[in-house]
Amino acid sequence: MRILGIDPGTISLGYGVVDAEQEVQMVDCGALGFSSQTPIEKRLCSLYDKLTKVIDEHHPDEVAIEEPFVGHNARSAFAIGRAQAMAILAAANQGLPIYYYSPAQVKQQVTNYGRSDKQQVQEMVKILLKLPHRPQPSDAADALAVAICHIQQSHLSHWLAERISK
Repeated sequence: MRILGIDPGTISLGYGVVDAEQEVQMVDCGALGFSSQTPIEKRLCSLYDKLTKVIDEHHPDEVAIEEPFVGHNARSAFAIGRAQAMAILAAANQGLPIYYYSPAQVKQQVTNYGRSDKQQVQEMVKILLKLPHRPQPSDAADALAVAICHIQQSHLSHWLAERISK
């Protein structure tokens, strides 16, 4: 199973591709960066195009997207929601199943603590994927964490389904 994890943003959107066959392995990760001076509509179009290319290149089976954290800055959450919508559209146009996780869910699954900071997430992603260095930038590490979270949730759901059906 190949998962594309996405950490949405209109200035930097992180993506991480992870294979989960025998053991979890990173395939690719990165961040799609944009200038804040570029009009939002051009950033969103470019985001869609670049994300579609990532999907075409890596052929994920499923997509996991981090939900925006609202917090105190509704304007920021709204902008992230726009980026999330482009990610959803890119995946949906390829017929891919999409799953959503809150930042706290991702941190809980990856670090065992729902309020971990970015460095803790990066370090655990490094350990879980057996990487020589922390993934950079942090948006890419966050996207890998979303993919790992989805894999762990899928394993748990599958395990529970087997137990219930017995």
